[in-house]
Amino acid sequence: MRRTAASLIALTIALGGASSVLAQTIPVPEAARANPAIWPRAATPDAISDAQTDAFVTDLIRRMTLEEKVGQLIQADISSITPEDLKTYPLGSILAGGSSGPWGDDKAAPPKWLELAQAFRAANAARGGTVIPLIYGIDAVHGHNNVPGATIFPHNIGLGAARDPDLIHRIGVATALEVAVTGADWTFGPTLAVPRDDRWGRTYEGYAENPEVQRAYAGPMTLGLQGPLVAGQPLAPGHIAGSAKHFLADGGTNGGKDQGDFTGTEQELIDIHLGGYVQAIDAGVLSIMASFSSWNGYKHSGNDTLLRDVLHGPLGFKGFVVSDWNAHGQLPGCTNESCALAVNAGIDMLMAPDSWKPLYASTLAQARSGEIPAARIEDAVRRILTAKVKAGLFNAERPVEGRFEELASPAHRALAREAVRKSLVLLKNEGVLPIRANARVLVAGTAADDIGQASGGWTLSWQGTGNTNADFPQGQSIWAGINEAVSQSGGTASLSADGSFTTKPDVAIVVFGESPYAEFQGDVDNLAYVPTAPLETLKRLKAAGIPTVSVFLSGRPMWTNPEINQSDAFVAAWLPGTEGAGVADLLIGDRAGKPRNDFTGKLSFSWPKDAKGEPLNVGQPGYDPQFAYGYGLSYAHPARVGRLSEDSGVAVAAANLDRYFVDGRFVSPWGLLLNDAGGQTRPGTAKSASSPRSGVTSRPIDDLAQESGQQFAYAGTGPASVEIWGTPVDLIRQANGAVALSFRYRIDAAPSDTVRLSLGGGAVDVTNLLKSAPAARWQVARIPLTCFRTDGGDLSRVEVPFHLATPGSLTISVSEIKLDASQTETRCPT
Repeated sequence: MRRTAASLIALTIALGGASSVLAQTIPVPEAARANPAIWPRAATPDAISDAQTDAFVTDLIRRMTLEEKVGQLIQADISSITPEDLKTYPLGSILAGGSSGPWGDDKAAPPKWLELAQAFRAANAARGGTVIPLIYGIDAVHGHNNVPGATIFPHNIGLGAARDPDLIHRIGVATALEVAVTGADWTFGPTLAVPRDDRWGRTYEGYAENPEVQRAYAGPMTLGLQGPLVAGQPLAPGHIAGSAKHFLADGGTNGGKDQGDFTGTEQELIDIHLGGYVQAIDAGVLSIMASFSSWNGYKHSGNDTLLRDVLHGPLGFKGFVVSDWNAHGQLPGCTNESCALAVNAGIDMLMAPDSWKPLYASTLAQARSGEIPAARIEDAVRRILTAKVKAGLFNAERPVEGRFEELASPAHRALAREAVRKSLVLLKNEGVLPIRANARVLVAGTAADDIGQASGGWTLSWQGTGNTNADFPQGQSIWAGINEAVSQSGGTASLSADGSFTTKPDVAIVVFGESPYAEFQGDVDNLAYVPTAPLETLKRLKAAGIPTVSVFLSGRPMWTNPEINQSDAFVAAWLPGTEGAGVADLLIGDRAGKPRNDFTGKLSFSWPKDAKGEPLNVGQPGYDPQFAYGYGLSYAHPARVGRLSEDSGVAVAAANLDRYFVDGRFVSPWGLLLNDAGGQTRPGTAKSASSPRSGVTSRPIDDLAQESGQQFAYAGTGPASVEIWGTPVDLIRQANGAVALSFRYRIDAAPSDTVRLSLGGGAVDVTNLLKSAPAARWQVARIPLTCFRTDGGDLSRVEVPFHLATPGSLTISVSEIKLDASQTETRCPT
């Protein structure tokens, strides 16, 4: 029997709609209470609305049912909602989060992205009732970076080095147009974080460690994305809504931990971390995203003194506030599926990517009971609808949709190439640059011909991993740009990843740096650049008498003194994106060796003198960097750089004994292997993978955070296994105590045959453990190391600390695989 929309919603409420009484009663502690009187003044332009718009919105709210009003407060991710769902649920928004693509394909071509947007809009319009247009958001944070074939601009850390507000404005204009072409209405940007600890995995999303750059850029980027607000008119065609993020102090957390805690005074919040929010609000930004992080121990997403008293008071913000990815679930008394506290605190739209359905039900129940007051619901809806009107979502015409020729157009590529030129910072040049265009040039390093590595995280996928040059049909690698510049002028260029050559080159350019990462998966303990292959390549070239130029790709300043010492020139290239020719524009001169362009980039982050990673910011007591904030050489203004100390200040990294898979990443030196009768697959940075005969497959899933876990699906076609493999470690000492192998797991499909878990060659039968586990519920297993030793495992040389094997079918999700030294009593599985 086909259920009606009302009965489906009622059923959802009955199953998951219990409200959280506790959520009403958690006060903001005194240490995290803001005093609006001391905050600076800002104001959303009056042009955000007008009498006609106010009357239109008021009439809509009068006609909307409570179900429709609550729906405006909920946002779902396209990976967890279908257009058909909108015929039942009156949601107000969808998003395409990192790694989410049309119908599960994050490498889908641009027409598919537009097709998806149109399908959701059509389904929403077909629902009946008071139809409110969806607002569709996407993380276009360095160009339209989710869509193959779009322009990928340098990440913000590079743009900060450019010190060029006009460039930022033009990038905003280009990004908005490319997003609008594919049907989205809203980007989660500009990012206005002020990163103060470079160990933070999102450092590259910030323009600078000093808020002066954010203040200079926030307005131009907002105006580039949205255009100026004009009374009585929607945003001009080709412009989209912006969202200043992440409010507030996400770049100031202790130890550079993502989603962590900023412990500091309210005045520090204002002086440093308010950054460019005043300018973004004054420019008319239509939304602000609240941060995952906290201030003095209390999460921002539940802090009404910031989200309401400050934002709506002295900051004069008239747009709406959206939360981050399931951030409401981190509030006291809340879960991903229920959180009145966030709405009451001032979150107008809850980003509930995969929890939207039960959250909608619980929020509706809380609205009906009065736990969320009617006035708060109406205020949130009014703010959202006003922004939707201004964004032009009630207009039927979308004149730029489908103009796919605008994606990576010649004008946009030229703009990105200009941005690359302006973002590069010359740290050292002992006369080797610029290179004669007719020289014999060797280009080395595995990153030289890798557009994905040059683009970094938030590129096609969330982490930016698993991309090949074929995924950037309009892009050009750094190698390709250098080759083009040299070959056009009568020189020769050759590519050799390891730096080997047969004919001695006149000069070698070595391109190397960090592998892509995003958010917490990029958090590090120190700033040492660990891979040794680039340094060995530089040493070999230097020994052969070849002048060397290093092009360093990174999302943060890093301790690279040994590499700098082995280089005649060293360029901080950050994460330049898809226009590698911009690098060649500065490195390669004319045939006489004169510059074609000069370096203008200046450090917007201080370069460290050691690898400790302790916060190092201009203006702080004891400030003593290797290269100071604002440093940057040029051909017009050269300077000598003497030999640098190669004492990193940190102990040589000890073997990682106890952390194997944490925060969604395999912690060095450990990696993943997938085995079956056909052999072995090493996924590396690939997001999803399968063993040679598909006996077992892996893919990222959400657990404690987005993509913090892995799901392993065993096909049941014969013996297959998942193993974590790495450098052998001695665990005998750990086995003499109460140490256990610990991991979080969720059974998605119960085992059909015996399942054995091994460590160091010793195995235990975990079949009953897994079969008895409640389905679809996360829990923690702790198996003492002694269990594996009893079974004959050699714990003196463990190179496989986790090996899960079965000949049968099984689907299991796991996360946080590590050793646990707690004294909780555990026994061997039986």
